[in-house]
Amino acid sequence: MGDITNRLAGTANLTVDGQAYMVAGEFEYNPSVVTRETLVGMDGVHGYSEKPFQGHIYATLRDSGGLTVADLNAMSNVTVVAELANGKTIIGRNMWTIENQSSKAEDATIEVKFEGLSVTEN
Repeated sequence: MGDITNRLAGTANLTVDGQAYMVAGEFEYNPSVVTRETLVGMDGVHGYSEKPFQGHIYATLRDSGGLTVADLNAMSNVTVVAELANGKTIIGRNMWTIENQSSKAEDATIEVKFEGLSVTEN
């Protein structure tokens, strides 16, 4: 029957354009393509509005010797791939970093968020 595992969480491997980065902690992703808002009037619920929404991939990386904050900040049009403990592969294409990244000396971590038009989960 092959290898069956009940592992659902706890590990994540991340690459950006094929370059591996150490994931120190938090990892999250959102493959949504739309966001909806309920439209309520004084006489009741009218329906909803729908707008396009960018997917995102977020991780706390370990500030290793080969990683620079400037390199993270300069990333645009990159492919981000994450392999999760539950067997899922998350792929973000044509992504860019948002917000300002900074390195925390106490635990050598950098929080980074990528956004883009395509985030898929397989």
